[in-house]
Amino acid sequence: MILSKLRVAGIAVRTARRGAMKEMEEAEVRADFGLVDDVPRKSVDRGMTFLLREQWDEVVSELGDEMPWHTRRANVLLEGAETLLPLVGKRIRVGERVEVAILDETRPCELMEYLKPGLEEVLRKNGRGGVLGRVLVGGVIRIGDVVYVSDGE
Repeated sequence: MILSKLRVAGIAVRTARRGAMKEMEEAEVRADFGLVDDVPRKSVDRGMTFLLREQWDEVVSELGDEMPWHTRRANVLLEGAETLLPLVGKRIRVGERVEVAILDETRPCELMEYLKPGLEEVLRKNGRGGVLGRVLVGGVIRIGDVVYVSDGE
């Protein structure tokens, strides 16, 4: 495994479908599910969603409006890179144990536009919407955890 510069900067779960987000210092993660306290997703392949702080800061700057990162409805805020797109097709380990297969870019939907006019469009640039993946190995993640990256399976 290759040590990356990525670290967990935030964790959040949805309290209800389209409901408010709740920030957490740590979260239990279950294989083939996602964060235990999160609303179940339609597909286990979307078990966890990741957003990059550096890109979120660009989004906020372009829109000229302060918004919490979880407005994007992602579970995990990472920091330490220019984009998360190189993670697609790779396997990551978050902290001591949690392993996630990063399967795709997270594409913004109309909910982003409802939450903030213009948000959907600026999230579509340069992979700013983040990435998503299937949880392969569960455990606990915490703010400050290092993210390790490996190639493929």
